[in-house]
Parts: sequence; C-alpha cells; structure tokens
Amino acid sequence: MIRLPLMGLVFACAVSMTSCGTKSRQASGNSDTAAVAVSVADTATAVIPVYAKGYAVKHLPGNVRLVDIHDPQKEEGNTFRYALVPRGTKPAGIPADYTVIETPVKHVICMTSLQLSNFIRLDACDYVVGITSTRHLFNKEMNGRLKAGKTSKIGIEGNFDNEVIMSINPDVIFISPFKRGGYDAMCETGIPLVPHLGYKEMTPLGQAEWIKFIGMFIGREAEANARFAGIEKRYNELKELAAGVKKRPVVFSGEMRGGNWYAVGGKSFLAELFRDAGADYFLKGDPRSGGVTLDFETVYSRAESATIGALSTVTTEHSLTMP
Repeated sequence: MIRLPLMGLVFACAVSMTSCGTKSRQASGNSDTAAVAVSVADTATAVIPVYAKGYAVKHLPGNVRLVDIHDPQKEEGNTFRYALVPRGTKPAGIPADYTVIETPVKHVICMTSLQLSNFIRLDACDYVVGITSTRHLFNKEMNGRLKAGKTSKIGIEGNFDNEVIMSINPDVIFISPFKRGGYDAMCETGIPLVPHLGYKEMTPLGQAEWIKFIGMFIGREAEANARFAGIEKRYNELKELAAGVKKRPVVFSGEMRGGNWYAVGGKSFLAELFRDAGADYFLKGDPRSGGVTLDFETVYSRAESATIGALSTVTTEHSLTMP
C-alpha cells in the first residue's frame, strides 16, 4: 500500500538490503579514494543528509556524487557504493569499488511502498516503469499508468519475471534486499540494483529524508530538498505544539497476521513519532528498533491500559505484495 507521511510528516516505512550487480565491502567509514570532496556552489542541489543515517554523499568536481549506503541500525556490516555521474560523461578517478550510474536516470523499478512514495511526493511517477504488485496500490496516477501499459508488474519477491524486467529496460532497480529475496536471479539482467534503506531509519525525519536520495537519481535534487524542508518545518512545528502536553495517552500499534501481533520496538521511528506527537508508545521500553513479534496474550496485557489503538500497517514498510 502506498503510505504517505503519517500526520503529513513521514513516509511509509521500508525494508531490505542485499545487492547484486553492485559493489560492496565491509563498512569502514570513508572510502579509500584519493578524490577530494569539493564544496557545492549551488546549495539548492547539494544533497547533504542531516537526519538520515543510511546514506552519505560526497560531492566531487564535474557534478559527480559518491554515494555510500549502509544499514542505519548497524545490524549489517556491508556498505554499498555508487558513483552518480552526469549522463554521457566518463569522469576520471572514480574509485574501483563504486558502481557507476549515469544520471538522471530515465526509468526505474520500485519494490516497496516507501520507494514509490518518494516518486509520488516528487510528482515523478512517470519514471516508474515497473512495480511488484497492485495489491496495496491506491494512487490514482500509478493505477492509471498500469492500465495504460506505461508501468508493468514484474512479479513478486522470490519470483520475479526477468523477461518483463528486461523488456521495460530500467536504468536502476531499487530493492529491499532484507526481505524475501529473489534478487540473485535478477542479477542476470545486468541492471544496477540499489538498496533503499529508508525503512531502517530510526527517526521520522530520517526516514522522510530519503526523498533526497531519490532526487539525486532523477535529477530533482532542488525539488527534493525543498520538499523535505517543508516536511521538516511542519514536523517540528507540530512537535513543538505537543511538547508541553501534561497527560500523554498510551498508544498501541501494529497488526495481526497469522495469529501473531507485529509491531516495532521502542527505539523505532514510530515510537519517536508518537513521543513527538505527545503520546507514549506501548512498547516504549523495548530496546529494539526493528520489528517485534508478540503473541496475543502479551499484546493484550500491554495494551490493556492503552488510550488509543492505532491499528495501522504504518509500523513496517510494505512491499507492494505484502498482505
């Protein structure tokens, strides 16, 4: 399902991170490149993540960006490296451990709702030529593109249709490699697979800031920066309004699937979202930042005193195929 920012502030969440057709090495901070970062004259197009911990950008001469992608929660040690270069150019000095991608890209495939929500927020649905499913897709423009044959369904995780993928020939496939998988077969297409790890961010603004990440790939950096600035401003305004609340309601959230209750831990972006909104999350004392599986009895005992029940799938990022 396409989940746009809760309370107009945050985007729907996401998952995964394994990439083939990309180059990765154990996270070790900065790359061992001899290239020197340069100051970017046009600050409107400079992508400098402030809240997001899952990607870092180094700006080089010639409008080259070295992008390092890593797990914001530090559960995985790999860093995935990409060099975004202007289309039609071959800049010298690109480190050997970076996968080169010409930008702006023209066509992409999205695997999850968070990825797609970034394109929707940027009014850039025309870039999306492939998605996994329509089961949780309610955006009118995207449904119209599917009906008109401008966007194709490529199968589900674990059973992707490489023939369809190659026929639509995207420049990039944004993936969530910690999910069900099936990406090994997709490597055979030779199309760069780029992890989008916004779902693993532990703050609402960190998750929302991945719109800048997408902006770099499609040449919409200035617009992405402006969109995020608006989200940041509004979020902080509402946070300030709620700061003085004297009675904080207890909120429980999640969803029941297969007899178990799925939620996220007390160090997650959702727990912080509730806290900033003037509420207490029912798992606020849980030390985990990712998903938490609870049996019904445990949920009932913890949520019995809750003031509000937010029965929402906003707790985890959905692939477009998840129930």
